[in-house]
Amino acid sequence: MTFVITPPAPALAKIGSVRALWIILVASSLLAPAETIHLKNGRTLFADRVRQTTSHVEYDIGDDSYAIPKDLVERVEAGGAPAYSSPSPDTADPARAVPVFTPSVEVGDTALSLKVIHDGQVDDDALGALERSANATLAASGYFIAGKFTYEHGRREQSRGYFRRALSFEPDHGAALTYYAAVLMQAGELGEAVSVAEHATRVSPVSADAWAVLGFAEFASDHTPQAAQAWTRSLALHPDPTLQKYLAKAQREVHAEADYREHDSSHFVLHYEGSQSSELLRRELLDALEADYQQLTGELDVAPRNTIAVVLYTDQAFFDVTQAPGWTGALNDGKLRIPIHGMNSVTPEMARVLKHELAHSFINQVSRGRAPQWLHEGVAQMVEPRGLRSRGSRLGQAFNQKRVIPFNALESGFMGMSTPEAVLAYDESLAAVQYISETYGISDVRRILERIGDGASPEAALRATVHLGYADLEIETGKFLQQKYGN
Repeated sequence: MTFVITPPAPALAKIGSVRALWIILVASSLLAPAETIHLKNGRTLFADRVRQTTSHVEYDIGDDSYAIPKDLVERVEAGGAPAYSSPSPDTADPARAVPVFTPSVEVGDTALSLKVIHDGQVDDDALGALERSANATLAASGYFIAGKFTYEHGRREQSRGYFRRALSFEPDHGAALTYYAAVLMQAGELGEAVSVAEHATRVSPVSADAWAVLGFAEFASDHTPQAAQAWTRSLALHPDPTLQKYLAKAQREVHAEADYREHDSSHFVLHYEGSQSSELLRRELLDALEADYQQLTGELDVAPRNTIAVVLYTDQAFFDVTQAPGWTGALNDGKLRIPIHGMNSVTPEMARVLKHELAHSFINQVSRGRAPQWLHEGVAQMVEPRGLRSRGSRLGQAFNQKRVIPFNALESGFMGMSTPEAVLAYDESLAAVQYISETYGISDVRRILERIGDGASPEAALRATVHLGYADLEIETGKFLQQKYGN
C-alpha cells in the first residue's frame, strides 16, 4: 500500500488551539531520487532537484520551482526521502489523520496501457474502439487504466467518470471499485463510498487495499469501530506500519468513547460522556456551531456534504486519543474534538475556537482536501475573525527583510514547529489571506481553493487567479502589512 501526500494537505496547529482538517489527498509516489535541504531552523525540505545561485537555493518539486534565501539554509544533501513523504499518525499533524486512500493496484497489461495512455493524455478514441470491440472485460480494463491515470494526476472528476464507465462494463471489477470508493470519499459522498468499498471487499476479499479504503470510508463516516475492523482485516492480509498506526488511533478512540452518548442537531452529532458536561453547555455548543454553520455557508458559499461529528473530552482523554502536543486546545481531524474540562458555558474565546475549527470543514469542501496549510489556516483565522493588530508592523518588517518562513515550507503541517515558529507560521498565513482578500476579494480566495481542488498546485492556483507566485506573494504581503499597520 502506498501512502503519499500530494502537495499539500491541510491546516493545523495554533498556540492554544489546533486547527486541523480531516482528510489527506493521497496520490502515487514520485520515484525520482530526492535531495534534502536542511534549514537552519532545524526543518528539512525534500526536492526532486536543487540548484544554487549566489543568493538563493532553488529547487523543484514536481513541475513547480521554488527558491529560498541561502542564509536560511544550513546544507544540501543528495538523496533522502521522496519529495512528498507521509508522516506517521504519531508525528503527523491531526489534519493528516484520515487520508483518502490510493490503492497500490498495478496495471498488468502494458500493451493496453500504452494504447489508452500516450503523450501524457488519455486517448478517448482508443477507449471508444475498446467499447466497439464488444469485449466487456477489455473495455472495463481500458476505462480502469484511464481512471487510474487521471486520478493519480489530480483530475478527480474525470477519473470518476472513467471508473463509473469501467464498472458499467464489469460491475465486479475489484480495483475499479476500490479506486471509485476513494474518489467518492474525496467528493464527500461518504455513504456511497462505504457502500462501494463494501462491494469491493466482497468481490476481492483478499485485497488489503479494498479493506483499507473501507476502513478510511468508515472512519470518515464516524463509524470508528467498523473502521478498526476493516483495518484489522487489511493488516492481516498485508502488514503496513503506517496503517497500523491509523488502527491504533481508532482503537484509542473506541476505548475512550465506549460509554459516550449522542445528541443530534441539524448539522452535527455530539458525542459526550454524561458526567463530563452540563446540558446547558452541550446546548450552547450546538447552538454556537449551528450559527457558525449558517454564517460560514454564506461567507464561503459552500457547505459540507455530511453531518459533522463533535466529541467532548476531559483533557486527559483528549490527549490520549489525539496524541496532540500539550499546548493543543482543540482539533478537527474530520471530527471536532474539544476538551471541556472546567467549562460551564461557551466563552467568547471558545466561540472563536469553534468557528475556526468548523471553518476547516468548509475549506476542505471547497478544496477537496487539497488546500495547503497556510491557506487553510489563514482563511480559518480570517473568518473567526482574528486580526494581527500590534503584530502586523513587526511582521511586515520580517517579510520585507526576508525573515519569514517561505510559503512553500508552510504547505504542510505546523505541528513539528517550536512555539515561536508556529506563532510566526500562523501570522504569516493570516497576513497572506488578508492581503489576497482585501486586495482582490474573498471571491478570489475561493477561486484559489477551487483551482487547488481541481488539481492545481497551490502556487499554480495563485498564479492563475491573482497572478502571483510565492516570491511575489511574500513581497506584496510585506507591502500590504506596511500600509495597513505602518512601519
